Formats: sequence, structure tokens, C-alpha cells
Amino acid sequence: MPHLVILYTPNIEADADIGSLCRKLADTMLAQKDDEGRQVFPTGGTRVLAYPAAHHAVADTSGDHAFAYLNLRMASGRSDTVKKRIGDALADCARAHFAPLLARRHVGITFQIDEAPGQVYDAKIGNLHAFFS
Repeated sequence: MPHLVILYTPNIEADADIGSLCRKLADTMLAQKDDEGRQVFPTGGTRVLAYPAAHHAVADTSGDHAFAYLNLRMASGRSDTVKKRIGDALADCARAHFAPLLARRHVGITFQIDEAPGQVYDAKIGNLHAFFS
């Protein structure tokens, strides 16, 4: 963890460069520091994944409306100040990325952060963390 998942209507895919957005968001996550100046998110655990919705209905039928939902899920333990800084940085990144698209068409964008306070089970299988250690 953290995992940032983007769900979007495929009618923005040609103009939104979702792959570039994923990289920008991941880089923004990796740049975050806590109050002591330490990296907030582990490099090997930082993931940004994007999925076009197979089916969608956005607003009414008055146009080809679009939507993107960004959800960051992270483990608990960070201060409210750090969480706000993370949210602001990621929202600013998304806002800047989507600005040209928003200038041309109607798109709704939601960004939320969820925290996993008490996980019942959390298995990590793989060697990515060790690679970055």
C-alpha cells in the first residue's frame, strides 16, 4: 500500500492520456514527506492503476458527459496534516493534468482518500519491496 485506483469513462481516453496521469500521480505520491522529512509512501508499495468503465451513464442524455473517480487507499498511522498535504498534492496533480480536457468538455472528477484503520487480513506476496530496500 498505498494504492491509487482510477475508474474513468472511456470517452475521455483519447484526450486524457491516462497513462501519463498514472505516472504523474505515482511520482507525486513518492515525493510526499512526513513532518520529519521522511518519504511517506514506500517506493515498492506505491501503485496507481486505471480502469475504463465497461458501461457508464453520466448525468443526463444532453451530451457525451464524462467522469473520473480517483481513490487512494492507504494504511493508517499518518497525521491529519500529512494526510491533507497528500490529498492537496494529488488533487493539484489531477487538476493540472485534466485542465486541458476540462477546458473542452464537461467532465466530473472525484478524488477521495480512504484509510484502512483495522485490517482483518493483509498478505503481501512478492519481491518488489525487497528490491527497493
